Amino acid sequence: MNRRVIAFLLGHILLLEAAVMTPALVISLVMKELAAAHAFGWTIAITAAVGIGLTFVRPTSKVFHAAEGFIVTALSWIGISLFGALPFWFSGAVPNYIDCFFETVSGFTTTGASILTDVEALPYGLLYWRSFTHWLGGMGVLVFLLAVVSVSKGAGYSLHLLRAESPGPDVGKMTPKLKQSAKILYIIYICLTIIEIILLLAGGMPVFDSVCTAFGTAGTGGFGIKNDSMAGYSHYIQTVVTIFMALFGVNFNLYFLLLIRSWRAILHDEELWGYVGIMVGSMVLITINIAPVFQYNWGEAFHQSAFQVSSVMTTTGFCTIDYNTWPQFSRSLLAILMVIGASAGSTGGGVKVARLIIVFKLLRKELVRMLHPRAVHAVRISGKTVDNKVGKGVSVFMAAYFAVFTVSFLLVSIDNMSLETNVTAVVSCLSNIGPGLDVVGPAGNFSQFSNFSKLILSADMLFGRLEFFPMILLFSPSLWRRRSL
Repeated sequence: MNRRVIAFLLGHILLLEAAVMTPALVISLVMKELAAAHAFGWTIAITAAVGIGLTFVRPTSKVFHAAEGFIVTALSWIGISLFGALPFWFSGAVPNYIDCFFETVSGFTTTGASILTDVEALPYGLLYWRSFTHWLGGMGVLVFLLAVVSVSKGAGYSLHLLRAESPGPDVGKMTPKLKQSAKILYIIYICLTIIEIILLLAGGMPVFDSVCTAFGTAGTGGFGIKNDSMAGYSHYIQTVVTIFMALFGVNFNLYFLLLIRSWRAILHDEELWGYVGIMVGSMVLITINIAPVFQYNWGEAFHQSAFQVSSVMTTTGFCTIDYNTWPQFSRSLLAILMVIGASAGSTGGGVKVARLIIVFKLLRKELVRMLHPRAVHAVRISGKTVDNKVGKGVSVFMAAYFAVFTVSFLLVSIDNMSLETNVTAVVSCLSNIGPGLDVVGPAGNFSQFSNFSKLILSADMLFGRLEFFPMILLFSPSLWRRRSL
């Protein structure tokens, strides 16, 4: 294990975090929020000092395997959460550090689960930082580092880091140079965010609200700056957010194909059609089911259904209504969408539609093999053959998902909450959604859980965002004992 290169990269990550906290400090100073300003000042100083110290640990060897990529990724996300929680704690806005850590992990992993009972009581600087963690974590902290900082030139770090952090069953390059691919992803990400901000401003939303809402939408995070999330805004603003939540749940590689006008590849993308089909079908079914709740006002029923489906399936977590009061069918369908999630290569969480397609195709392959043992049946997705390595990876991922879910569910159940609360709390954290059902529904929060359960759920959020393997490998003693060549 090349510990020196791990420390070196962690140092750059912390320096990056210190730098991106600066706007929050400026906002606190402009708004004369002295407690928050002092909190950000001290946090930036401490984070930068630790980061500089780690960058002095110069690598003596450029050996960097996939294992180091997983370890750097896991430690980076834990590290930025530990330091990113300090402004909440130092300011006194959230007196319990475990609550601060939970809120920050929820932000960076774009989960949106919160322990806050009165969001509007937070200073503007903290509200901005809370929302910005969504935006930075949405595309990936390490992807951002690769896009803007030259720390990996000639060392072969890039691909291992990108593979460890990027969501989905497979990671490829859009261009021959990975750094260029990371830049293209972030340019697309920034442009979509700016377009949403402009459209929200056009609807009369204040500038600060527009920026924070766009951050939450882009990262599919869902931290609102109002106690009622998005319920108090106009239907126009809610519709804009509905559309952009769905757009950010699409594989970003398709936007690159759109730029180069590769229409054929887009139209033949099975995951895109599966994603759209599941989302639109769910909207229609829930609309029919909840129509009596809205006195058969079909327009309003569809509006509310579309927002909630887009929010849940893309794992954003914004809300316009308490869907805890909806019929059981609609609530059950939303719970299923929590598990499915968005597309691979998007900012959304969940199992991913691509994996779901592969799982069903593998199941069909095995059924054919049982009936026709000598038949050769290849699994294809979007016209490309899925090799055994990808198929095995999907199977292992599903096994890891349900194993972590089972253990977490049992541990969280010690708090003696309801079955619905415990199940959906764990699923929402593993799938990086935010709100669940019952106590943790849209009108509730996670503050009633014990500190122990909050730590378990924080770990679940990290497991879900990094798709298990970086976090699992972090606890492998044999990996740490291994010496680099």
